[in-house]
Amino acid sequence: MKLPDVFPDEAARPTAAPADPASGLSTSGQNILLLGSDTRGTNDGSIADLSGQRSDSIMVVHVPANRKNIYVMSIMRDSWLEIPGRGEAKINAAMSYGGVPLAVQTIEGLLGARIDHVAIVDFEGFKGITDALGGVDVDNPVGFDSSSLQGRYFAEGTHRLNGTEALAFVRERYAFSDGDFQRARNQQAFIKAVLGQSLTAETLTNPAKISGLVGAVAPYLSVDDGLNSAYVAGLAVELRDVRVGDVTFFTLPTTGTGTSPDGQSIVVIDQDKLKEVQQGFQTDTLDAYQPELQTMD
Repeated sequence: MKLPDVFPDEAARPTAAPADPASGLSTSGQNILLLGSDTRGTNDGSIADLSGQRSDSIMVVHVPANRKNIYVMSIMRDSWLEIPGRGEAKINAAMSYGGVPLAVQTIEGLLGARIDHVAIVDFEGFKGITDALGGVDVDNPVGFDSSSLQGRYFAEGTHRLNGTEALAFVRERYAFSDGDFQRARNQQAFIKAVLGQSLTAETLTNPAKISGLVGAVAPYLSVDDGLNSAYVAGLAVELRDVRVGDVTFFTLPTTGTGTSPDGQSIVVIDQDKLKEVQQGFQTDTLDAYQPELQTMD
């Protein structure tokens, strides 16, 4: 499904980086915003219409201009910041206030870097994507009892998950002492598993396999017009030497949890370390950034 009117007014956005004349690649790489929601839109039940809904999962994928690595940064949904035109609020309220364009504008303002593409998946889509791939092998970092699959214990270690199990895995937060922080890490583990089955020489050098993979996953995503099969195929060729070990996962740095002026429980962004992340995105130098484990403490 295509997302209409994804981006904010151009005047409010960071300047697009020019392409390198020799390679044709953006000099600052590509930034792809991934949004996940646990509910569908208010008007037609479509993930293409998320007006009034909050984004439960927020990730920014950075593909550097040299196409040698991939960086995936999670942003805690309760991160407290300035939402353009709305004042201070949790970041996941941006989509509720102004749909995808305001979510994009908020994250571009946070990073000082341009978002090139947007993809949205509802949490049921995690189930569909998993089944479409024939299951995924997820390396679970922390054992836990599922709160949604009665009697199901996810032990620490690698598991072959089907769609129903994957959905329970990425949704879980009640089982953890640090709640959403561990849920973000588990969602990263799921994305890593999907990439592990996708970033292979057999797939990335075979146009038919790329097309088949895109076709299998596409029904569970809503994307902007530019994030089409031609773009994905071209990017896959450019990333043909990248493997899952070349993918770095991290979380926007925080100082833990706190309380907003109006009494809400929030996640406090570490403003000093944020400057390092901003520089990494703005100058295509995330390889120099040293992420730290994020938790509630």
